[in-house]
Amino acid sequence: MKTARILLALPGLAALAYGIVLFLDYAAPAWPDSFTTVLWIGGGPIVNDAVFAPVAGVVGVLLARVLPQPWRGPVQVGALVTAVLGFVAFPLLWRAYGVPPKPGLHDGNAWLGLLATLAVVWSAVLVVSIVRIVWVRRRVAQKIRSRARS
Repeated sequence: MKTARILLALPGLAALAYGIVLFLDYAAPAWPDSFTTVLWIGGGPIVNDAVFAPVAGVVGVLLARVLPQPWRGPVQVGALVTAVLGFVAFPLLWRAYGVPPKPGLHDGNAWLGLLATLAVVWSAVLVVSIVRIVWVRRRVAQKIRSRARS
């Protein structure tokens, strides 16, 4: 097991080293101006670990305590997908050209796309939750019938 972990870690460390070399090739010639790039690269993980991860953890714990069992899993998954979609869509929502332009990326309405995607996600949460409720009720009714027969 330890050998497998080391073998899995080596390509990741090699990719990390290569990324550092590429970044240094980019940043070294323009050092004073590239300091903002260093902040941008480091800022994402810091904001994620300091803000998004704790908020997601607290919301997950609260949902686990408040929601009934059939709703718990689907709503937690829906909340997680909502957070990820919001995190991915944030650059386009924050400012219209917050990311380098790619063909077709800025042709649509980012807010409308995010809201439509979230509508699909939460519709799926609703359907899965209702199916789980129906399944649990049928299972309980089946147990009651089997006990009445015996």
